[in-house]
Amino acid sequence: MEKPKLEDFKVNIRFKLSALWTSVTFCYLYGDYFELYVPGQTEGLVNGINLLDSPIKLFASSVLLAIPALMVFLSLVLKPLVNKRLNIVLGIFFTAIMVLLGVLSIEPWRAFYVFLAILESIITSIIVWYAIKWPRQTDNL
Repeated sequence: MEKPKLEDFKVNIRFKLSALWTSVTFCYLYGDYFELYVPGQTEGLVNGINLLDSPIKLFASSVLLAIPALMVFLSLVLKPLVNKRLNIVLGIFFTAIMVLLGVLSIEPWRAFYVFLAILESIITSIIVWYAIKWPRQTDNL
């Protein structure tokens, strides 16, 4: 006697994209959090010696990191064509940023950051791929 198959259903592209943006947002947060454990990092923050040493840099970084978080929602509600294009453009943009940051972070204490940069690049590349392959409606006559 054969065991019953596990139930499976097709996941809508919007949910896939939203879940991928959620995953990449968590990776960004973990990377920034783990960065605090790099020797000298917290002392630099306390003493005002850090990468985000001005209100403009801090604001720009906030805007940059808000985009993936907003894409969690926008991937669910935007019209398909706008959604597709925005996911492609932002996916490529964030992939490029993480490839660049990953290359710049190669040192023993930042192996975690390189790992997360690679993972984030893979996730954002998958976002681009899914958006490019966005399913088309078929007319059932």
